[in-house]
Amino acid sequence: MDKIKMTTPIVEMDGDEMTRILWQMIKDNLLLPYIDLKTEYYDLGLPCRDQTDDQVTIDSANATKKYKVAVKCATITPNADRVKEYSLKEMWKSPNATIRALLDGTVFRAPIVVKGIDPCVKSWKKPITIARHAYGDVYKATEMKIPGAGKVELVYTAEDGTETRETVHAFQGPGIIQGMHNLSDSIESFAKSCFNYALDTKQDLWFATKDTISKKYDHTFKDIFQDIFDADFADLFKEAGISYFYTLIDDAVARVMKADGGFIWACKNYDGDVMSDMVSSAFGSLAMMTSVLVSPDGDYEYEAAHGTVQRHYYQHLKGQETSTNSMATIFAWSGALRKRGELDGNQELADFADRLEQASLDTIEAGEMTKDLALITTIPNPTVLSSEDFIKAIAKRL
Repeated sequence: MDKIKMTTPIVEMDGDEMTRILWQMIKDNLLLPYIDLKTEYYDLGLPCRDQTDDQVTIDSANATKKYKVAVKCATITPNADRVKEYSLKEMWKSPNATIRALLDGTVFRAPIVVKGIDPCVKSWKKPITIARHAYGDVYKATEMKIPGAGKVELVYTAEDGTETRETVHAFQGPGIIQGMHNLSDSIESFAKSCFNYALDTKQDLWFATKDTISKKYDHTFKDIFQDIFDADFADLFKEAGISYFYTLIDDAVARVMKADGGFIWACKNYDGDVMSDMVSSAFGSLAMMTSVLVSPDGDYEYEAAHGTVQRHYYQHLKGQETSTNSMATIFAWSGALRKRGELDGNQELADFADRLEQASLDTIEAGEMTKDLALITTIPNPTVLSSEDFIKAIAKRL
């Protein structure tokens, strides 16, 4: 049969470890037989990032601005052990954080809901979408180990040379210090993205920080959200029959456990990182979550929201069979292909993305799945498939 044609490339960001293995399996079995795939390829695997002094990550983000759509494999954010394992020049920062900072977008994450995989939280009936701010905070922080007694200060030097100082802590002995920041422009973009996404999807929007403790940093987030909502969105939300709700992050966590779902939960960067993993795991698996970064300029970067599955990768290297869930990576590709089809007016490509997702869901609902899902499914006598056999089972239906 004739392959589906593409007119504009997708930016392809390859990754690390087991997800890199799955990446190639997905392309070989689910994409290349059907699509004349056009991508601009960037290797974001840790060795290449180290070799290029992380320039490849910056280049991939700039390419996303050019082509508007990207798909990203999971990547390693190195710690001290990884520096030693890969003989790195330095402990490179999170590639996701670098890309998010350059695109200045909001990450929207929602569980992949499938029959036979019931949420751990019994009250949850509908998907909960996490809207994660994608700039700053701990991901752009500067850190220092304090060797001994001394005073640490925050110092702001204005353009005219005047200084404002705040004492962070007077250390009596060794300790640690972290300085993090955010930008009002980025918070405004985050707020507008969340309000617009809520209107587009007709869902209530929750937002939560810890403004009672962080009376300037977190309170600024709260104030910006409220000001933008009151000025631009209050009437639109009323017309749409949806609501905006602010509460403390700890109260939001308590409330979400008793809610039935069907809303967007907006979180600061770190909160969104943690809570999206909690929501995806509670809905079934870390590999059962879609994730898309949307920039204010209309750039889209689709990715799997989980890590590189290091343990399975080491088993794979030993020649052992693995049963790794590839659903989030498949849905990253389908999301990017659908968006590329929409932007290019290529309905055939968008329709293929729909069929790819349906084939994936049908495979699980037929009782064929990876081990992580087989352990929690309500489908009787599921067939546990290896990483490759699961992808091939989807290919059969596709």
